[in-house]
Amino acid sequence: MKKEVIELLINEAVKARSMAYAPYSNYLVGAALVVPSGNVFTGCNVENASYGLTNCAERTAVFKAVSEGQRHIDAIAIVGGPLDGSDADYPYPCGACRQVLSEFLPESGDIDVIVAKNTEDYMTLKLSELLPHSFNL
Repeated sequence: MKKEVIELLINEAVKARSMAYAPYSNYLVGAALVVPSGNVFTGCNVENASYGLTNCAERTAVFKAVSEGQRHIDAIAIVGGPLDGSDADYPYPCGACRQVLSEFLPESGDIDVIVAKNTEDYMTLKLSELLPHSFNL
C-alpha cells in the first residue's frame, strides 16, 4: 500500500477519534477505511452505560461504508488512546471487529490493517494474521 494512502487513512482516523464518545473508558478510538472506489469512511467508538451496547470505531466505519452501498474494504487504519495523543499504543481491533472486517474482504481475500500511534509510528498487518480462521459461509 502506498505511503500516501496510509498517511491519509491515519490522519482521517485521528480526526474520527476526536469525535469518540468514551466517558467510561476514556479510551478514544478512530478508524478510517478505504474501499475500492477510493472513498474513505470513518468511525469512532461510541460507549454506553450498558457496556455491551458499545460500538467500536472499526465497526462504525464498516457500517457507514455498507450503508452507502460498499461491499468490499481494501484497508483500515486504527488509532487509539487519549485525545491528546499521550500514552498512545497500537490499537489492535477486537475479535468482533476482526470478524466483521472479514465479511467484506475484496477479491484478493485479505486487507491491510494499519494500527497507528501517528503517521510516523505504525504497523501494517494483514487481517489474515489477526484472524487466521475467520467464520465465513
